[in-house]
Amino acid sequence: MPELPEVETVCRGLAPALEGQVLTTVDIRRAGLRQPFPERFADRLTGRRVLRVWRRGKYYVWSLDDGMCVLGHLGMSGSWTITPAGSPVPETGRHDHVRLITDTGHLLTYRDPRRFGVMTLTSGNELADHPLLASMGPEPLSADFDSGVLDRAFARRATPVKVALLDQSVVAGIGNIYASEALYRSAIDPRRPAREITRAETRTLTAAVKAVLQEAIDSGGSSLRDHLQVTGELGYFQHRFAVYDRAGSPCPDCTCDVTETGGIQRLVQGGRSTFYCAARQR
Repeated sequence: MPELPEVETVCRGLAPALEGQVLTTVDIRRAGLRQPFPERFADRLTGRRVLRVWRRGKYYVWSLDDGMCVLGHLGMSGSWTITPAGSPVPETGRHDHVRLITDTGHLLTYRDPRRFGVMTLTSGNELADHPLLASMGPEPLSADFDSGVLDRAFARRATPVKVALLDQSVVAGIGNIYASEALYRSAIDPRRPAREITRAETRTLTAAVKAVLQEAIDSGGSSLRDHLQVTGELGYFQHRFAVYDRAGSPCPDCTCDVTETGGIQRLVQGGRSTFYCAARQR
């Protein structure tokens, strides 16, 4: 499932082709994805100018010139690609569900084999209160996210700190990959109850969250299965994972003996995989 860095990468890739451009052709090739497309979706997008492409948590947002916004989620396998103006137009693939052409001739194609994505319309004035966004916490790369946010959120939670960190009402956009990596960098055991995390540790964790997310964005996100940049290229932050998806491997930053500890461990928390080093993370 794409997390904040993957969605941010897609938004940054789409922005030069979309911002300031008019959608002259909108081809919707099925009734919906995880949920139906809005009524008259193609008609309501055709002729609209895209003012801004941005991200909220794991969602992308296109602000339009009529005050409406496209609100979308890539689901498990969704991706946007751009065919530049003047390039040969590719044939429409079986899983190409939305195709847009701008007034400058760029073709944007949304592909989603599993169809778990979302694409809907909402008023810009009502965007913050949309059911998909209303309970979302602060953006982790913004000034609104500091250690005090985690101190308050963790104070009475008996749930493991990894599970608390995945709660989108605590902080937006963090998923399995970056929670595991940030906890590793902070030397915090993901199994510890959130309420036992000290203020010194939340300061370290806050800094680690910001750092790992920014590094992942700079690397084009992580491509484990389906994530592609809009150019069709893979992200490459997966080559820098310290613990995620590395069960049984040596810990990269400590002297733990794999023959004694088993190396990086994997466990399931809240139905999701967590990876950690039992020797380093306490």
